[in-house]
Amino acid sequence: MEKIVLCGSMKFKNDIIKLSKILQEKGFDALLPIECIKGLPKEIASRAHFKRIVDQDTSAILVINRDKGDIKNYIGPNTFAEIAFAFYHNKKIFLLQNMYEPYKDELTGWNCICLNNNIDNIDF
Repeated sequence: MEKIVLCGSMKFKNDIIKLSKILQEKGFDALLPIECIKGLPKEIASRAHFKRIVDQDTSAILVINRDKGDIKNYIGPNTFAEIAFAFYHNKKIFLLQNMYEPYKDELTGWNCICLNNNIDNIDF
């Protein structure tokens, strides 16, 4: 069973929770940013989530990069840090939607895979 850590802005927390259930039904071990969802302090939440990302059993992260108002495929600063961390630790990086334009150079260079809103495109 592939272990996938879900990342994204807490503005999308309902989508993150819903997506974790769908992934589990498809046979993935989907890990939530539970400390963030519970509203724990940023330092505690970030350290716990980074630990999930670097776990040797973690295969990938899935970034829930929904549109935020007029901003297409939004990735916030904390999520971008998680992506960089996953890249450094040789994890696959999936983006639920498409490239977030402000970070396109980095996301492309780090081999992020756009799923175009289709989690059936997750492939290991």
